[in-house]
Amino acid sequence: MVDWELMQKIIEAPGVSGHEFMGIRDVVIEALKDYVDEIKIDKLGNVIAHKKGKAPKIMIAAHMDKIGLMVNHIDKDGYLRVVPIGGVDPRTLVAQRVRIFTENGELYGVVGHVPPHLTKPEDRKKAADWDTIAIDVGASNREEVEKMGIKIGTVMEFAPAFTRLGENRFSTPYLDDRICLYAMIETARALENHEADIYFVASVQEEVGLRGARVASYAIDPEIGIAMDVTFAKQPGDKGKIVVELGKGPVMDVGPNINPKVRAFAEEVAKKYEIPLQVEPSPRPTGTDANIMQINREGVATAVLSIPIRYMHSQVEIADAKDVDNTIKLAKHLLEELKPMDLIP
Repeated sequence: MVDWELMQKIIEAPGVSGHEFMGIRDVVIEALKDYVDEIKIDKLGNVIAHKKGKAPKIMIAAHMDKIGLMVNHIDKDGYLRVVPIGGVDPRTLVAQRVRIFTENGELYGVVGHVPPHLTKPEDRKKAADWDTIAIDVGASNREEVEKMGIKIGTVMEFAPAFTRLGENRFSTPYLDDRICLYAMIETARALENHEADIYFVASVQEEVGLRGARVASYAIDPEIGIAMDVTFAKQPGDKGKIVVELGKGPVMDVGPNINPKVRAFAEEVAKKYEIPLQVEPSPRPTGTDANIMQINREGVATAVLSIPIRYMHSQVEIADAKDVDNTIKLAKHLLEELKPMDLIP
């Protein structure tokens, strides 16, 4: 079963893209240090934890950065105007709380919302955009804001809001990709006998261009690369386009970004240990760290192992603990049983 305390700690640790050093990096190192042979931090900020073995050389990556916001203007009345870091949908921000990281420490703000009483009927149909988003930190003017330690370039993220939903499901911001980061850490901690030479990478800046995986895969030069990331689960409004479901197990992609032999081996392992495994068709690049790992140097045999979630890139993402548990089991057995193999499709 999942370790709820550790999982919540990993999810809520600060770490907007480019600012992973603000909290999550130390959490990852503390969780892994007693379970790997060595840990290092590269110049971009990736945490690379090595469990030594012979072959094949494997890089398994889960990104530790979050989408967020950055202050780009403070108006005379003390409201903050912001720009997105990564794929933030302004529609999800209205009437929500944010956690702000200032030079004086953390504080909270709210995204204002014009009450329906003061809104014309035609304006109620308009979605929020970056021109209408304003952060209220309780200040009356620009000077008060600056005394709080907020300035141009200050970053913020969605406020923590971890909520249990029934026995197995839970909702919180930043399941993308902290839930897979948690699963990767638990996999490393549970790993026993393995022939493979394994590098667990908590990658940085995935949300702004797969940057951490690019430099880490170049340095490691793996034969096999596995990206652990979230994927879309069926939800209201998906118009039947999504095939993956919550509670039905981890997911592996099939498509040109995926090495068919690595994927076939993963399927065999799942069947052997009776682990449910869902399939996601990915006719294009997967949008994960596997994209950049695949074309590293002379090529890497890549796969994507995903945990399904609902409402991605919002403050109310939902996952099922059974899927998390089964993802850890599959990753553990896969890494323990991987041996040198012909990887040419």
